[in-house]
Amino acid sequence: MGQGPPEIVVEDPATGEELVRLPEDGPEAVDAAARAAREAFDGPWGALTAAERGRTLLGLAALLRERADELAALESQDTGKPLGQARTDVATAARYLEYYGGAADKLLGETIPSEDGAFVYTLREPYGVVAHITPWNSPLSQLFRGVAPSLAAGNTVLVKPSEVAPLSTRLVAGVLEEAGLPRGVVAVVNGRGATTGAAVVDHPLVAHITFTGSVATGAAVMAAAARRIVPVSLELGGKSPTIVLPDADLDAAVDAAAAAVIRNAGQSCFATTRILVHDDVHDAFVERLVARFGDLTVGPGREDPDLGPLASRAQLDRVLELLESAVAEGATVGCGGGRIDDPALASGHFVAPTVLTGVENPMRVARAEVFGPVQCVLRFATEDEAVALANASEYGLAAGVFTRDLSAAHRLARRLEAGQVQINRYPAGGVEAPFGGYKRSGIGREKGLEALRHYTQTKTVITHVEETP
Repeated sequence: MGQGPPEIVVEDPATGEELVRLPEDGPEAVDAAARAAREAFDGPWGALTAAERGRTLLGLAALLRERADELAALESQDTGKPLGQARTDVATAARYLEYYGGAADKLLGETIPSEDGAFVYTLREPYGVVAHITPWNSPLSQLFRGVAPSLAAGNTVLVKPSEVAPLSTRLVAGVLEEAGLPRGVVAVVNGRGATTGAAVVDHPLVAHITFTGSVATGAAVMAAAARRIVPVSLELGGKSPTIVLPDADLDAAVDAAAAAVIRNAGQSCFATTRILVHDDVHDAFVERLVARFGDLTVGPGREDPDLGPLASRAQLDRVLELLESAVAEGATVGCGGGRIDDPALASGHFVAPTVLTGVENPMRVARAEVFGPVQCVLRFATEDEAVALANASEYGLAAGVFTRDLSAAHRLARRLEAGQVQINRYPAGGVEAPFGGYKRSGIGREKGLEALRHYTQTKTVITHVEETP
């Protein structure tokens, strides 16, 4: 007997136990899914008016809200995130569908004056099949962050979720089909990046690629897209700094530093994990932050603690290794610093919420995206020094500023090399606010009307107009 297709083992990160085994989709399955997506684009989905697409997305949003408990429970189990955070993610996914459903019929072209008297106008047209390769930290919200504007613009989508946490994406794909969405409008394939993901990126029917993940994989996706001259949208992570000036509301700044590790146990690309604190308030800030971290609860996602486990054993090993390197390079552990000291959690991928002080920018922990519940505190003496520290990173996804001086806030916002700057609150900004990075944090923008334009291409129509004699 021949061997079946390779399998993906999906585990419960709270226990390390196997949840399910899934067959990996090979090139033939990817080809069938891509063809189904193209047929839907050329057929029933492409035949809809923009207003009809919008109404469809609004209906899907209502359906997600109806199935929210079921979807959130599976997402919590699959990723390890607390149940409350999973519910928020489902609500965010529905909000993407609502926002872009309302915007679908408002994607406008332009009329352009012409010196030679011609009538010139532009159209915004869909690409066709848009591939979305999504990450494991927030599968549903990340899925609809890209899929909703793609569909609103008239595209169909081919989705490859992360093999680490594919279950909620699989479930929601079935929910969409049950709701009557034409076959192929949202086609999902399962597998590893090097195999299934590569087949998606290389498929000739894929006309645009959106990828969220590591810089190394993003570079590989971009190289593959370059061979076919296919546009890409890349969101590749960050090491986002927040500057705390002497006049800042320290409690608000501490809340932001804590939120960075509470959300997905620190496994968020936009998390602010370098807190730059002025010398005058450094010690007071650290004291409050350590106390705040000491109050955080950690446990399985189903119990809805503040923090759940990391998503995989590989991620656990990476975080622990980075913590060891931080101490070896001279950082001081203010609290945490390793695994949770609780026998009941020993089999899961749990790390204690950690505050590192004495961190300096050359340290590896200050440069690498840890993707765990680890907060780094650096100190500075002048505004220029703070800006230099903040910008001394290969990433530029987001940044924050805490100050009561409005002029200083906007002055720093202009100087910071980041795609999004948040002032006196972090995280901030919802579905409506464009999001994306500078430098190695990526290419393109998600969210807002900017994303809707991003998933279209511009056609210019030039009409000769006869002059009246």
